[in-house]
Amino acid sequence: MWRGQAQFEETRQQFQKHPVVGQWKPLATASRGQELQQPEPSATDLGGGDENQSVAQLNVSRLRSSSVEIREKGSEFLKEELHRAQKELKLKDEECERLSKVREQLEQELEELTASLFEEAHKMVREANTKQAASEKQLREARGKIDMLQAEVTALKTLVITSTPSSPNRELHPQLQSPSKAVFRKGHGRNKSTSSAGGVAAASQSPPLEPASSEFKEVDSILFAEFQAWKESPTLDKSCSFLARIYHEDVGPCLDFTKHELSELIQAAVEQNTLNIEPVATQALPVVKVSAIECGGPNGFRSQIVTKCALSGLSRACRHRIKLGDSGNYYYISPSCRARITAVCNFFTYVRYIQQGLVRQDVELMYWEIMRLRKEMSMAKLGFYPSEM
Repeated sequence: MWRGQAQFEETRQQFQKHPVVGQWKPLATASRGQELQQPEPSATDLGGGDENQSVAQLNVSRLRSSSVEIREKGSEFLKEELHRAQKELKLKDEECERLSKVREQLEQELEELTASLFEEAHKMVREANTKQAASEKQLREARGKIDMLQAEVTALKTLVITSTPSSPNRELHPQLQSPSKAVFRKGHGRNKSTSSAGGVAAASQSPPLEPASSEFKEVDSILFAEFQAWKESPTLDKSCSFLARIYHEDVGPCLDFTKHELSELIQAAVEQNTLNIEPVATQALPVVKVSAIECGGPNGFRSQIVTKCALSGLSRACRHRIKLGDSGNYYYISPSCRARITAVCNFFTYVRYIQQGLVRQDVELMYWEIMRLRKEMSMAKLGFYPSEM
């Protein structure tokens, strides 16, 4: 119960204790046209009536003042309540505005997060597709190499099976061939047998080889120091002093062919380990007319299975061809060019083995193997190559 109402109840109770006594006239019916005679008030009654009237007026004034005060206090209370309600409403409006801003921010962050997730998913899909394509390509290349190796193994088995002491295979025993045909023998000679009498006779007629002990070797301190520094952290970067010297003295001159543009492509393929060398069938080579002097024959012109070497530009008996990386182009090369390319490939293969930690030898032994491979590159550059090329 609020304060104004309490005062109003108190005033009402006081008014009930002191009733207002006023003048009133009783009404009565006149019989037969005669009016009732009213008694005149006495002095005592008049005095008491004035006192009661003043008390009643005092109570009415008090009641009016109390009602005015109650009305004012009620108005103030309502104003305070209205002000407080407006203040609360304002706070709620501010809270709603803040929450709406938070919601908008969250929606924007959610959109950005969704977009980034979709972009990342697409990126992962692209990378997976790229890796899958690369893996499939490597698988195809590996299968091609396996097929080629299986074909070589099958051919070697056929050669070994068809060779017997009574009827030796002349492909396996080049010493049994005539000197004119031995130069153009196809394939690589392996497991040269000397069990037959003819083989022993041919071997006895060949010039004696110098024993390995007659070759003296001495470590070059500068080259060995460069190799040791490179061995600490092996790399294929040609800027290091060890590889820079070999590039300048061996690799560059060995791969310097007449066709300079193709020579640069071959060197890049050798460095990236994407060069393929494969033998070709003699029937697949084009037949051209060459002079007897160019072929080394004694009489006039004759027909021989030769083709033009893609590196030297000369007509030679090209029994191998090369392919650079994923290119579908094949280049026929002569035995001399093949020997030079093979020597450089052997060097890079051994260097990669060292870099990958596959060579478990003493540093000096690895150094002499490097020197032997450099010697092969130098000999191939000068035109020396094995007869099986």
